[in-house]
Parts: sequence; structure tokens; C-alpha cells
Amino acid sequence: MVCIMSGARSKLALFLCGCYVVALGAHTGEESVAEHQEAEYYVAAVYEHPSILSLNPLALISRQEALELMNQNLDIYEQQVMTAAQKDVQIIVFPEDGIHGFNFTRTSIYPFLDFMPSPQVVRWNPCLEPHRFNDTEVLQRLSCMAIRGDMFLVANLGTKQPCHSSDPGCPKDGRYQFNTNVVFSNNGTLVDRYRKYNLYFEAAFDVPLKVDLITFDTPFAGRFGVFTCFDILFFDPAIRVLRDYKVKHVVYPTAWMNQLPLLAAIEIQKAFAVAFGINVLAANVHHPVLGMTGSGIHTPLESFWYHDMENPKSHLIIAQVAKNPVGLVGAENATGETDPSHSKFLKILSGDPYCEKDAQEVHCDEATKWNVNAPPTFHSEMMYDNFTLVPVWGKEGYLHVCSNGLCCYLLYERPTLSKELYALGVFDGLHTVHGTYYIQVCALVRCGGLGFDTCGQEITEYFLYLSFVSDLRDDPRSP
Repeated sequence: MVCIMSGARSKLALFLCGCYVVALGAHTGEESVAEHQEAEYYVAAVYEHPSILSLNPLALISRQEALELMNQNLDIYEQQVMTAAQKDVQIIVFPEDGIHGFNFTRTSIYPFLDFMPSPQVVRWNPCLEPHRFNDTEVLQRLSCMAIRGDMFLVANLGTKQPCHSSDPGCPKDGRYQFNTNVVFSNNGTLVDRYRKYNLYFEAAFDVPLKVDLITFDTPFAGRFGVFTCFDILFFDPAIRVLRDYKVKHVVYPTAWMNQLPLLAAIEIQKAFAVAFGINVLAANVHHPVLGMTGSGIHTPLESFWYHDMENPKSHLIIAQVAKNPVGLVGAENATGETDPSHSKFLKILSGDPYCEKDAQEVHCDEATKWNVNAPPTFHSEMMYDNFTLVPVWGKEGYLHVCSNGLCCYLLYERPTLSKELYALGVFDGLHTVHGTYYIQVCALVRCGGLGFDTCGQEITEYFLYLSFVSDLRDDPRSP
């Protein structure tokens, strides 16, 4: 089954979700990794971490007390690095907020912040040069872990940067505070840092004056992009960083709270990997009581993921990853042939007849055949937005549904009919609940019952396994 989105305005926020549907559970793959073929693969790890949190994040504490809490989490990180090193891991990713926690105020988080020099200006190895800058204890530990594990290491922490009153953007307290990802090479050098641009109810942090478009090169897999959590839904930086054609992989720390049907962590991560034909290394925190779980190593063709709302334990995912990912969009598979379902879909979209040859004869179906007795459109609220939907009826078909400048297309086939109702939905407009931002969504969802008014309800089980293909085209009306 294939889904496609067209007409998306390239400079606006995008939801690349819903069309990739999974049954929520725990699918971890094998943690043991066979000896990788050096010419084709690298070994990656992501760690879903049940972070040790401050009992009162609003309280004002000392730097030493903050370090005591953070070192408990860093001790766990170090254990995971050493475990990963035994499996020949070359890069490991840790989650957002995994070291310091969350729900701070701007003042209460201050003791948890490290000073962050710009890697573009200063070349620095915190482990080997620990006294070069003050308040860098967390960076020092992470740097030393990278050396001990002999691997690239990606982690998230809070950082501070002093500013002068002559700076028009300088906050009144004389400092910037950022939600920051850091990247260390296997020799402990600080390679780069990314400061989160799309904050989600994070009063403790500032938005950078200019979006960071950060990439870094590795000797084992080429170029990686990096961004954080909520960023994945926005053009800046998630889409813009992929304009660098050399970026084949993304490292993605997140503290994602799942909300069905459209904001499930695995769903978003996998959809992004498939839609853009890249590898996504996603590490989430693990707090099931808060709805926070879902990490994975996602390629365009397969995933190794972990999602568990029952078990409070952590999980380390290790997998072989192709250096040059091959997906359904704009690429050919290993046999040199385009994926059959995608090829068929493109022919239908272009209006060409689809023909297939079996042992006896050639069968051709005109594209219009798929639109005979097209189902009715209807509206239903989904995650506080008024979606336009069409029901998915029958064993096979081709559907499309449009809203403003956005159209979503679905080519589907299923072996047997079931009693469940599924629908293809689209929304192109301003979202105003829990934040205000423009979104564009294509979503294939299972409805809560057989009535159209149940489409959009939170359903935890899906019985379809779908791949998501996205075609993002500039809309001439875009600013």
C-alpha cells in the first residue's frame, strides 16, 4: 500500500505521519550484531532512557546538587556506552532531556546548564582539556565516554551563553539558555552543537536568533544531520537540513509524549525515514506513566524499534545500518528495479494505464477504473483540527482527498476485508490548540467504530501494515 502527499507548501510546518501505521508494542530486533560489512554498513545504537528526574524541578538548588542528579544519569549513559562498545557500535544517540530532566523554570534550570563555546570558533576536547572553560562538567563526562567507547556520541543537555545588553536579543538576565544537542567524535573532540529551534512549552529555554542547520561528517557513514524532538514537524530545520544532498542519516534526540492517532513517536520517526529516503537514529526518554516511549533505528526499508507502555525498564537498540539508504522515492532497489507498488502508483497518478503480464496474457487497467463509485467525503475532528476524510472501503482501490492546496493519495490492497473502518484524511490549516502553527497533514487512520464520527479517536491497535511515500512539491502560492 502506498500513500502520497502533494501540493505541500515547502516553507510551512509539515506532519509526515499517519500513513505509516504500526501496532504499538515492543519490536526490538536483535541486539547482537553480526560482524558488519565495512564497505556497506555501520553499526549504530540508540538508548531509550528512564531518566532520573528532580523531585521538584521548580526548586532553586546549587550547581553541586544539580551535578549530583545529572551524574546519576550520566553513570547510566556510561554503562550503555561500554555495552555498545562490546558490539562494535560506531555511533550512539541519547535522548532529549535525559541528563537534566524537564518542567523547569528559566531560573530553576540554571544550575543544570553547562557553558557552551561555539565549535565553529573553538576546537576543544573537554575530556583532555577539562580546565579550559568553567561549568563544563557534563560536556567533560560525555567527551570521555566517547573516548572510552571509541565511538561518536550524540547527547542532549541544557547550555548557557552570556550575552551583552548591547545585543538586542539578549534576555534581561544577561544570558541565553538553549536546549542543545552535542556531537563528539570517537577521540572526544566536540564536533558540533545544535540548539533546538522549535520549542514545545519549554519556558526554561530561548529560541536561537537564527536556526542552526547542523551537519557533521563521519569516517564510517558520511554526513549526518541533527535536530531535536518537535523540530521534526517543521520545515526549519528538519527539511532544510536535508537539502544538503550528502546528508544520508539524521540523529534525533527526543522527549516525545505520544498522542494518538497522529503523534505516536515510532509513526513520526519511521514516516520521516521513508518519506525522505534517509536513516533516522531516534532516542526517546522512557516514562510510560507520562506517555513517553518510542525509539528506533529506522531506514527507508526496515526499522528496529522499541515502544513499551507497560515496562518501566530502559532499552538499548543496536543495528546494522546501510551507509547509503535505498528507499521507494526517487531510487531503485538493490535489484535495479523500482518498487512495484510505487511504480504502479506513479502511473495511476500520471493518468497512464497500468499493465501487467502473467503467463497467459497482458492485463491493462485504466487509471479511471480506480475512481469508479468513489466514496463520499466527510469531516471529523482529529487532534483538535477539522479533517476532510474519505472512507477506505473494499479490498483494493485508489483514493484521493484534498484540502486547500494539499492533496493526499492512497493506493491500497488488502488480502481480506475486516469489520474495522479506515479513512484517509487531510488537513491544511492553522492549528491552535497546545500551540499555534500552520500544519499540513496526510493521515490514514483506523476509526473508533463504524461511524464516520468515530474517525480521529485514539485507537491503540492497527491491523494494516503500510509504507508511506511523500512527494513534497513547492506550491506557487508559498511565500
